[in-house]
Amino acid sequence: MTDSVTSRAHRSATGPLTIAVTGSSGKLGRAAVADLREAGHEVIGFDLHGTAGAGFTQVKLDDYGQTLDALLGVTARHAGIDALVHLAAIPVNGLVPDAATFHNNMAVSFNVLFGAHRAGIHRIVTASSITAAGFPYDVAPPALPVDESHTVANNTYGLGKVLEEAMLGQLVDWSEACSITALRFTNVVGADEYGTFERAAETTYRRDLIGSWVDARDGALAIRLALEAARPGFTVYNVAAPESGSSIPSRELAALWFPGTPVADDLGEFESLFSTRAIQRDLGFAARHDWR
Repeated sequence: MTDSVTSRAHRSATGPLTIAVTGSSGKLGRAAVADLREAGHEVIGFDLHGTAGAGFTQVKLDDYGQTLDALLGVTARHAGIDALVHLAAIPVNGLVPDAATFHNNMAVSFNVLFGAHRAGIHRIVTASSITAAGFPYDVAPPALPVDESHTVANNTYGLGKVLEEAMLGQLVDWSEACSITALRFTNVVGADEYGTFERAAETTYRRDLIGSWVDARDGALAIRLALEAARPGFTVYNVAAPESGSSIPSRELAALWFPGTPVADDLGEFESLFSTRAIQRDLGFAARHDWR
């Protein structure tokens, strides 16, 4: 192990980290950067657009050379990265043609994650998605709430996320010390976007998300908890508010949307049908924001 990698490993175990966040200018990226900095970490944002200054570098992540160079070091920005948060992507289908969404997101994720491997960055949290778990649920899931064992893609964005998770499950074994956590985020809601919850009593509201949602600030918390709890291996967690975005009890929604689908006996009254039991149990995740 080189001196620089040894130094980064020591810092990772004993104190604040230098963390690269791709997609730092997006809704979740901005929240993650703010949360990590508030926790005392040094954060460098990598994105196509952002506020010029010590905490940001413009990087074309679809260019492997730029990506690897940025991860290894950037003059006046950083001399080495301890941890990586990978959020950059075309965020939904429809913004560009479907094939372009897939090609861009797969290329960017490969460049970032393989670049991290080459750079000796072993603590990684990456954004996966509810789209890797059956969204938009035109076909009933095998059981409710939907947990991390359910992997189904129904569009090219989701297909990319399923393949990214498969890639990560292989890459993690290329380094004995590597820790990769994929967080399957549901729809991320900004602090200024709560107006849509006026529809919470409608039976069709958030139907394609099985009622789920998460505040961007709680999504950022999940990222930080995953970084802090990093351990060798690959893990997938769902990330959503523990309670749904509907004012209708969850068991009623399950019966309405998926008649005949088995429902957990201990399902809470308004518990999210996109299960967060694992991340609550393993990482101590507790959402701090609620629309109610």
